[in-house]
Amino acid sequence: MHLAELNIGRTRYDLDDPRMADFVNRLDVVNALAERSKGFVWRLTDEAGETVALEDDPHVIVNLSVWETAEDLEHFVWNTVHRKVYGRRGEWFETMGKAHFVMWRIEEGCVPTVAEAMARLEHLRQHGPSDHAFGWEGLPNLKTWFEKRCA
Repeated sequence: MHLAELNIGRTRYDLDDPRMADFVNRLDVVNALAERSKGFVWRLTDEAGETVALEDDPHVIVNLSVWETAEDLEHFVWNTVHRKVYGRRGEWFETMGKAHFVMWRIEEGCVPTVAEAMARLEHLRQHGPSDHAFGWEGLPNLKTWFEKRCA
């Protein structure tokens, strides 16, 4: 089984706003690093290979990807330049006030859709963590996420 993850965020400003420049300028670097990382399988992009926004709200950025293992994803998120960008998220993204990140297991070779991912996120929001949809807390053998998040 592989691990799918969805992370959404609502930007504070339009992507072409100068206040978003540091984030936008790092997207290609972070995405290229993800694609070269151990365990990376796939990520959602548009026809031009760019990060995707929701059609009904261009301020909502969607990060949907598949990884071979949770450990591979954890390493990328917390032990690469991604962590520095993540640490500045408050400058660029609104506080969601509800779950905005979800993971679930998928069969190797499967590619999740945005609709499926959003349904998993909604399930997590309504029912809490389960085998169907979970956050980092659903992977108790991983500790880096807790240590880094709380640091």
